[in-house]
Amino acid sequence: MQQFFNSKSVLNQSVQIEIAQAKEISLVIKREDVLHPEVSGNKFRKLKYNLIAAKEQRADTLLTFGGAFSNHIAATAAAGKEFGFNTIGIIRGDELTDKVAENPTLSFAQQCGMQFKFISRQQYRKKMNPDFLAQLKNEFGNFYMLPEGGTNDLAIKGCEEILTEEDENFDCICVAVGTGGTIAGLINSAKKHQKVLGFPALKGDFLRNEISLLASNKNWQLMTNYHFGGYGKINDKLITFINQFKEETNILLDPIYTGKMLFGILDLINKGYFKRGNKILAVHTGGLQGILGINKKLQQKGLPIIIE
Repeated sequence: MQQFFNSKSVLNQSVQIEIAQAKEISLVIKREDVLHPEVSGNKFRKLKYNLIAAKEQRADTLLTFGGAFSNHIAATAAAGKEFGFNTIGIIRGDELTDKVAENPTLSFAQQCGMQFKFISRQQYRKKMNPDFLAQLKNEFGNFYMLPEGGTNDLAIKGCEEILTEEDENFDCICVAVGTGGTIAGLINSAKKHQKVLGFPALKGDFLRNEISLLASNKNWQLMTNYHFGGYGKINDKLITFINQFKEETNILLDPIYTGKMLFGILDLINKGYFKRGNKILAVHTGGLQGILGINKKLQQKGLPIIIE
């Protein structure tokens, strides 16, 4: 299994964007999204050492948590199929019980063999309650538990491997932020001269304290003005940007994480945040599997869709 993970390589792709060129700023995308067709981006990194640990503990079942379009749910299901684990998804929203066929993410996970348990949003908020976890043990037996989003110490260890020796010449490392595990790994592995910028997909500043607990260094900052209204919030301006970026660079972004990050990076370049001549490395954390489902919702609302 470790050989499988270690055999994958990542491309650093330079992009030519007029705003960056005008400021003599180098912008390079680390294409974590192409690591694996189904277990891509930061989920590949987060799962690596957790799956190795599960095998070492002789666990045959993975149990985890997520929402209707969760990248983590899809990746865990695919990894379970790849490596012979049974998989169980505790899904937020009991209204989804009879709508799996209408949901591309859940349909894919089910096709990979994942078993679902749908719970109400109220129950979901208590998912880490010891009594609830005990109920899951009684219902499903022994399992190796992965937290929502996949972030734990082993996930951070995997994300520390995103940066390599060839990345040492960059001044700034940029990444989208969800649960904080990926940026924590980058903070831990970044060099002293490098600054790590996180672009939270969630509204609010609460992640700052959580990341401080996960990361060992202080070479980082959160840019909290690019969430577009909060987690999962999308508007015409963001969709237009994603489609334009794809047309100019041939790189597809997702609207929950990487689209907002790249929008933020280019806005900061335009506003003079970065010094002339800076070299920026933006980590593409994947998440493209969710576009199909998001496009369905956009079509239902009569809004523009993301062009894949």
